[in-house]
Amino acid sequence: MTAVTRLVTYTDLDVGTTSAQQLSVSARLEAVLADGRSVVLLDDRGWSTSGPAGIPALTSTEDIEETARTVVGPDEPFDGMTQEQMAAGHWGHLAGVLGRHGVDVPAHELELLPHDVVLSERLRAWIS
Repeated sequence: MTAVTRLVTYTDLDVGTTSAQQLSVSARLEAVLADGRSVVLLDDRGWSTSGPAGIPALTSTEDIEETARTVVGPDEPFDGMTQEQMAAGHWGHLAGVLGRHGVDVPAHELELLPHDVVLSERLRAWIS
Protein backbone atom coordinates (compact mmCIF):
# COMPACT_ATOMS: atom_id res chain seq x y z
CA MET A 1 0.00 0.00 0.00
CA THR A 2 1.30 3.44 -0.88
CA ALA A 3 1.57 6.41 1.45
CA VAL A 4 0.46 10.01 1.00
CA THR A 5 3.49 12.29 0.81
CA ARG A 6 1.89 15.72 0.48
CA LEU A 7 -1.21 17.69 -0.43
CA VAL A 8 -1.34 20.02 -3.41
CA THR A 9 -3.95 22.62 -4.22
CA TYR A 10 -4.06 23.59 -7.89
CA THR A 11 -5.52 27.03 -8.56
CA ASP A 12 -6.70 28.50 -11.82
CA LEU A 13 -8.24 31.73 -13.02
CA ASP A 14 -11.96 31.59 -13.81
CA VAL A 15 -11.81 33.72 -16.92
CA GLY A 16 -15.59 33.87 -17.30
CA THR A 17 -16.07 35.91 -14.13
CA THR A 18 -12.70 37.63 -13.71
CA SER A 19 -12.26 41.28 -14.67
CA ALA A 20 -10.07 44.24 -13.73
CA GLN A 21 -12.25 44.62 -10.61
CA GLN A 22 -12.97 40.99 -9.74
CA LEU A 23 -10.81 37.91 -9.32
CA SER A 24 -12.40 34.45 -9.42
CA VAL A 25 -10.28 31.40 -8.74
CA SER A 26 -11.02 27.67 -8.78
CA ALA A 27 -9.16 25.33 -6.43
CA ARG A 28 -8.67 21.55 -6.61
CA LEU A 29 -7.07 19.65 -3.72
CA GLU A 30 -5.10 16.49 -4.48
CA ALA A 31 -3.15 14.00 -2.41
CA VAL A 32 0.21 13.03 -3.90
CA LEU A 33 1.12 9.40 -3.28
CA ALA A 34 4.59 7.92 -2.79
CA ASP A 35 4.21 5.92 -6.02
CA GLY A 36 3.75 9.14 -8.03
CA ARG A 37 -0.02 8.95 -8.45
CA SER A 38 -2.41 11.68 -7.33
CA VAL A 39 -5.91 11.38 -5.94
CA VAL A 40 -8.39 14.26 -6.27
CA LEU A 41 -9.82 14.98 -2.84
CA LEU A 42 -11.85 18.15 -3.52
CA ASP A 43 -12.66 19.66 -6.90
CA ASP A 44 -15.53 21.97 -6.04
CA ARG A 45 -13.77 24.80 -4.24
CA GLY A 46 -12.88 28.35 -5.16
CA TRP A 47 -13.46 31.98 -4.31
CA SER A 48 -14.00 35.45 -5.70
CA THR A 49 -12.82 38.81 -4.50
CA SER A 50 -13.54 42.26 -5.81
CA GLY A 51 -12.11 45.71 -5.38
CA PRO A 52 -11.02 48.78 -7.24
CA ALA A 53 -9.91 48.69 -10.84
CA GLY A 54 -6.40 47.33 -10.93
CA ILE A 55 -7.04 44.49 -8.48
CA PRO A 56 -4.42 42.33 -10.25
CA ALA A 57 -1.70 44.70 -9.04
CA LEU A 58 -3.06 44.41 -5.48
CA THR A 59 -3.05 40.59 -5.49
CA SER A 60 0.08 38.63 -4.59
CA THR A 61 1.08 35.02 -5.02
CA GLU A 62 1.15 34.77 -1.22
CA ASP A 63 -2.48 36.02 -1.04
CA ILE A 64 -3.56 33.31 -3.49
CA GLU A 65 -1.64 30.60 -1.63
CA GLU A 66 -3.07 31.57 1.75
CA THR A 67 -6.65 31.78 0.48
CA ALA A 68 -6.31 28.48 -1.41
CA ARG A 69 -5.25 26.64 1.73
CA THR A 70 -8.18 28.17 3.58
CA VAL A 71 -10.86 27.25 1.02
CA VAL A 72 -9.76 23.59 0.83
CA GLY A 73 -9.29 23.31 4.57
CA PRO A 74 -11.88 22.71 7.25
CA ASP A 75 -14.91 24.98 7.02
CA GLU A 76 -15.75 27.42 9.77
CA PRO A 77 -17.95 25.98 12.55
CA PHE A 78 -21.72 26.17 12.19
CA ASP A 79 -24.79 24.76 13.97
CA GLY A 80 -23.03 24.70 17.33
CA MET A 81 -20.07 22.65 16.11
CA THR A 82 -16.57 23.44 17.35
CA GLN A 83 -13.51 24.09 15.20
CA GLU A 84 -12.14 20.75 16.37
CA GLN A 85 -15.29 18.92 15.27
CA MET A 86 -15.19 20.65 11.88
CA ALA A 87 -11.53 19.72 11.42
CA ALA A 88 -12.13 16.09 12.43
CA GLY A 89 -15.03 15.85 9.97
CA HIS A 90 -13.01 17.45 7.18
CA TRP A 91 -9.93 15.27 7.57
CA GLY A 92 -12.12 12.21 8.10
CA HIS A 93 -13.90 12.92 4.82
CA LEU A 94 -10.59 13.27 2.96
CA ALA A 95 -9.29 10.03 4.52
CA GLY A 96 -12.51 8.36 3.32
CA VAL A 97 -11.94 9.58 -0.24
CA LEU A 98 -8.44 8.15 -0.13
CA GLY A 99 -9.77 4.89 1.31
CA ARG A 100 -12.10 4.50 -1.68
CA HIS A 101 -8.96 4.72 -3.83
CA GLY A 102 -7.21 1.99 -1.84
CA VAL A 103 -5.10 4.34 0.27
CA ASP A 104 -5.41 3.76 4.00
CA VAL A 105 -4.30 6.81 5.97
CA PRO A 106 -5.44 8.00 9.40
CA ALA A 107 -7.30 11.32 9.17
CA HIS A 108 -5.11 13.01 11.78
CA GLU A 109 -2.00 12.33 9.66
CA LEU A 110 -3.40 14.21 6.66
CA GLU A 111 -3.44 17.56 8.42
CA LEU A 112 0.27 17.20 9.24
CA LEU A 113 1.35 16.76 5.62
CA PRO A 114 3.11 19.47 3.63
CA HIS A 115 0.55 21.44 1.60
CA ASP A 116 1.75 23.10 -1.59
CA VAL A 117 -0.25 25.51 -3.72
CA VAL A 118 0.33 25.64 -7.48
CA LEU A 119 -0.89 28.64 -9.46
CA SER A 120 -1.73 28.06 -13.11
CA GLU A 121 0.24 30.00 -15.72
CA ARG A 122 -2.92 31.93 -16.58
CA LEU A 123 -3.41 32.96 -12.94
CA ARG A 124 0.26 33.92 -12.58
CA ALA A 125 0.01 36.05 -15.72
CA TRP A 126 -3.16 37.78 -14.44
CA ILE A 127 -1.57 38.86 -11.15
CA SER A 128 1.72 40.06 -12.67
